[in-house]
Amino acid sequence: MKFYMIKKHRKIAIKIILLTTLSLLIHICHTNQVLSKNLNANEELTNSIQKIFENRNKAILNKDLELIGSIFDKSTRFGMWAYEHEEKKVKYIHNWEEKQGVRFTDILPKIVIRNVKGSGDKYTVNLLCSTEYKYIYESQPELVNTCRIGTHHILDIENKNGVWIIKKEWYEDPFADSLNLENLKFDSIRQYILSKQSRDISNISKRRVKAVEYANKYCGAASEEEYGFKYNKKYRDYNPQGGNCANFASQILFEGGGFRKNYLWNYNSKDATRAWLNADGFKEYMIYSGRASIIAYGNYEKVYKNSYQLLPGDFVAYENKGDITHISVVTGVDTKGYSLVSCHNVDRNRVPWDLGWSDKNIKFWLIRVHY
Repeated sequence: MKFYMIKKHRKIAIKIILLTTLSLLIHICHTNQVLSKNLNANEELTNSIQKIFENRNKAILNKDLELIGSIFDKSTRFGMWAYEHEEKKVKYIHNWEEKQGVRFTDILPKIVIRNVKGSGDKYTVNLLCSTEYKYIYESQPELVNTCRIGTHHILDIENKNGVWIIKKEWYEDPFADSLNLENLKFDSIRQYILSKQSRDISNISKRRVKAVEYANKYCGAASEEEYGFKYNKKYRDYNPQGGNCANFASQILFEGGGFRKNYLWNYNSKDATRAWLNADGFKEYMIYSGRASIIAYGNYEKVYKNSYQLLPGDFVAYENKGDITHISVVTGVDTKGYSLVSCHNVDRNRVPWDLGWSDKNIKFWLIRVHY
């Protein structure tokens, strides 16, 4: 009797195990189907957003406002605002082309989705876009210049009649403070730029080289994909508190350029001094400490010729109505010797230094750093 009960209990146990295993397999199969379905949905959404950004950039290249208009839901206030901003950006970019004597040949976006909320036909998407801009000079059509801009976007996107369109978009646009399209005469500027030759910067000091290497690696969404589009995690990101440009410039000079910290110019895990963190404080400290000196100061027409004196590891401070609002560090030159800069806030990697050139309210401080 005892042996029978044991056999009976064993059969029941085996039955329970089999049922449990079967139930688990069914659950796993269902879960995998759901995950596969969600993965396919997210992949479809990612591909659709990638296509939207590609179309927008194609429209910028071709001045195709109709194509840009098809990307946004212009029946809503936010959609119309987003469209109008892109319209102004098209004008700014092509004005810069004319002033510079260049032509953009390609604008290539790389989308990285960070977060998706929603379902069905409506989603809110948090993403970064690392965009490579390619341009050639009229007198050097065989030489292609490249630069990269990284932006962070929040999109409200909806599928209408099988087409995904943007209902609302927020992003910190690198061109936002530079869309003042005053009627500046730039024929002489263009002739001067086109008359220049490439600059040999191969003999710069090792400290300057190290500064550039650090900038290339940690310029966030504008860096190469191999670096993960990230800032250096050793340092706090101050973008949410108003900006990270001076913090990044200080990192470049300390981590790359080998400048030592002191009680005025300092950073630790808890805090940073004004000279380290604030754009105006950084510019003032570097000049008055003797670590840097002024090459030129003034609006674009006054300083653009002096910009050819800038070397990798120097910096540019941007003044708007008397206030220093931004710092960029020089990281290279293009095929005409035009200085290129890298920075945070809106992340830029080896981008022409003159953002804001057409706004007479913007003045430039071209600063030589003494390595």
